[in-house]
Amino acid sequence: MSTSLLYHAFGVKGYRYLRTCYEDGTIRFVVEPSKLRCEDCRSVRVIRHGRRWRALRSLPIGRRPVFLEVAIPRVECRRCGALTEMDPPFADPLRTYTHALEQYVVDLCRITTIKGAADFAGVSWDVAKDIEKRRLKGRYGKLVLKGVRYIAVDEIAVRRGHRYMTIVADLESGRILYVADGKGAKALLPFLNRVRRCRSRLRAISMDLSAAYALAVRTALPKVPIVFDRFHVVKLMNERLEELRRAHVRDTEQARRKLVKGVRFLVLMNPDTLDRHEEKRPGSKERLREALAVNEPLSKGYYLKEKLRLLWDEPTLERGEALLGEWCEEADASGVRELKRMAKTLASHRSGLLAYFNHRISSGLLEGINNKIKTLKRSAYGYRDDEFFKLKILALHEAKYKLVG
Repeated sequence: MSTSLLYHAFGVKGYRYLRTCYEDGTIRFVVEPSKLRCEDCRSVRVIRHGRRWRALRSLPIGRRPVFLEVAIPRVECRRCGALTEMDPPFADPLRTYTHALEQYVVDLCRITTIKGAADFAGVSWDVAKDIEKRRLKGRYGKLVLKGVRYIAVDEIAVRRGHRYMTIVADLESGRILYVADGKGAKALLPFLNRVRRCRSRLRAISMDLSAAYALAVRTALPKVPIVFDRFHVVKLMNERLEELRRAHVRDTEQARRKLVKGVRFLVLMNPDTLDRHEEKRPGSKERLREALAVNEPLSKGYYLKEKLRLLWDEPTLERGEALLGEWCEEADASGVRELKRMAKTLASHRSGLLAYFNHRISSGLLEGINNKIKTLKRSAYGYRDDEFFKLKILALHEAKYKLVG
């Protein structure tokens, strides 16, 4: 063992190697400072007043734990008169491990769970979690809005009993910017007020049809346009179609009821998905045609659903506005209560729907992030520390669970 190896392998700088001890399956390197200095004024004109020893856990060698037995001299400065102890620069004063081991645990937490990182590093679960939490707080504890132009807002259920969190993500970088308890204006307003104070160059916000989120944006950032997400609009239309199908199943006679019952997913499928489904289960298209033939309101709703999907494919704002107006007129003229409700909803959200043609964004990224958050929860079997859970969500874009499974 040499002093150079201690420096390059374990990050021990300014200390010289004395000896190595092997005790109970552990390796202990004994080191002491190369030069004595005053901790206050950094003067080398000091008088030694004894020393104590401090054991610091460092990087393991294979599966063997490694400790550094570090001499902590007590010195009196002849220049400033201070009486201080020389704490090692490669470890924090109140920690029992070195910076090198801390970085090792941080790197492991990027690819595995906290328990896995603790087992690999040879530390307890609480130590590994404390290291990861402090690292996340230092990196993501402060909101950074530089360069953010397009964001998406959505809520996610995190616990039973209607416990939600509001998530805000940068649509261009994929980074999660903000996490707050609850949903609605109360959860989102602190973030929007921070954006206003920072004078961020925010160009548009994508969200679902939530009236609470929209009200919060119009209150805090009235000049920032809102783009209602296409996925949530089509999802709402599918819910109206399902209401139509169920009403027909309840009201029609037994013979015709069999034609409509069990075709829910065929009605909600996109044409491309239906083609692939037909290859696996021949006769699916014919069954859908029979169901639509015996139910005129459902047939009208299916036609309008497919027409609504074409809205986001229009190349210009003028053509999109014309298609939306035509769709609402046809839905009103259909006489079907569910379709008229949908037309009223789209008309009240007209500006947010047409804003898509100026800012072609959607909340699809957040839907994928929601799945990652669920995976994060399952991998940890839940989180008791809400603050730590939020920090893990903020760092989700850099997590890769390679060793899980």
